[in-house]
Amino acid sequence: MSIIVQQITKNYGAQKALDHVSFQVGAGEVVGFLGPNGAGKSTMMKILTCFLPPTSGTASVCDFDTYTDSLKVRRNVGYLPEHTPLYLDLYVKEYLDMVAGLHGLKKRTERVRTMIDQVGLGPEQHKRIGALSKGYRQRVGLAQAMIHDPQVLILDEPTSGLDPNQLVDVRALIKRLGEKKTVLLSTHIMQEVEAICDRVIIIDKGRIVADDKASTLRGGTQQRVALEVEFDQEVKANLLLNIAGVLLAERKTGNQWVLAHDAAVDIRPAVFKFAVDHDRQVLGMHKSERALEDVFKELTRSGL
Repeated sequence: MSIIVQQITKNYGAQKALDHVSFQVGAGEVVGFLGPNGAGKSTMMKILTCFLPPTSGTASVCDFDTYTDSLKVRRNVGYLPEHTPLYLDLYVKEYLDMVAGLHGLKKRTERVRTMIDQVGLGPEQHKRIGALSKGYRQRVGLAQAMIHDPQVLILDEPTSGLDPNQLVDVRALIKRLGEKKTVLLSTHIMQEVEAICDRVIIIDKGRIVADDKASTLRGGTQQRVALEVEFDQEVKANLLLNIAGVLLAERKTGNQWVLAHDAAVDIRPAVFKFAVDHDRQVLGMHKSERALEDVFKELTRSGL
């Protein structure tokens, strides 16, 4: 396992930021680490990158303990914090060369060139970092996190500030990196998690409340599912509730309705019969799949 966290607790005075957190991340996994603000995500990442010691429990990265072998951990980890600390007066190439030197890399110029190409900094490489847009500064942060070719990448909001085109590029880059490296990333963008993560860990109030594949979490143990239906004419909610199996009828817009029903029952034949009996036509019908965002809200609602 690339990352092993065992019963980690972190207290800030009387406040408990992490409460007996345990999880493992294997080599080559891309894992989304999700949670509402203040849930403990950044604290966990700072412990894994040796910026903070835990109050109790242990954590290891690439078989090195984050407390007793912190230098070895740092050699194997690339870290992009949420607010990327950069030297704004340095030029992009100058800054990356400095970081490569701090890591003791050989062929620094070649490695800097490779990272500039990999994260798409080519057009901006001769500028001062302070003159870059937020999106390009984020790319500089990604480059510094990866320049020493670490086995584990820990990324806190890696796509913050990127425009839609940059988002696509960086997501593809993280996906490629995940084929050979372990990636643990925090984000508030659920579509991002579904697009690039093999697995999702959700933390709330310092505790793990879910740890599984995104597709499994979306399915969950639902007893209710929803069917979206559009009729050609006005339909009353009380009539829809008379359809066998319908538990809840909620209007979306116009003559579009969302019908909640028991997951074990297929209500589509009954809906068609209802339409015929009431001289209506069904213009459209499809199952409404539960999104990861819905799962996130359900699991962390108490903290909102």
